[in-house]
Amino acid sequence: MNLLEVIDYLEENYPSSILEKKEFRGEFSLTLKESDFYQIAQCCRDILGFDMLLDISSVDYFGRDPRFEVVYELYSLSSKIQLRLKVKLPEDRAAIVTVSSLWATANWHEREVYDLMGILFEGHPDLRRILMWDGYPYHPLRKDFPLEGKPSEMIDIAFSAAAPLQGGPFVSTPSLGNTQVREPRHRSAESSLEKKETQSMFIAEP
Repeated sequence: MNLLEVIDYLEENYPSSILEKKEFRGEFSLTLKESDFYQIAQCCRDILGFDMLLDISSVDYFGRDPRFEVVYELYSLSSKIQLRLKVKLPEDRAAIVTVSSLWATANWHEREVYDLMGILFEGHPDLRRILMWDGYPYHPLRKDFPLEGKPSEMIDIAFSAAAPLQGGPFVSTPSLGNTQVREPRHRSAESSLEKKETQSMFIAEP
């Protein structure tokens, strides 16, 4: 079965469950109803041959409703085709059923999304943090989480104050300057917004 046949099968059997279909450079993304997601995911594994879950990621559309989106990358080893499934979740109910019973690798992927984005996976066998420490009260990949981090009261376990930024792709600002101008050491989130570099501040490239 090729990818177009997979899409046709899903559209024929789940016409009301597919909210959106997008194609880009031969890749297809289907946005599904949250209530029908597990059934379609099981169909993809058992009937359509998607025996590998490559990845689960999430997106925070801060300021929109629904705010969150969970993205599943499926792959068929026999057919050598890839399919992307998406589910949108509202901020007041950022939860979706686990697929760890379908693909074992979902266990750690879902824990990472839970840890960094705060999305719950109902029925997960061991939903606990995987990168941040137990008891950490925030989800650092949400867009309302400041670049500098937030103070922590867990002294001797983690930083107790916001960490100074050290440059890098997440705090650089667009400009005509070189790397030293775009990513000065210890730039804070506030100064990045308030301060605009001018031509006189540029450091000449060697």
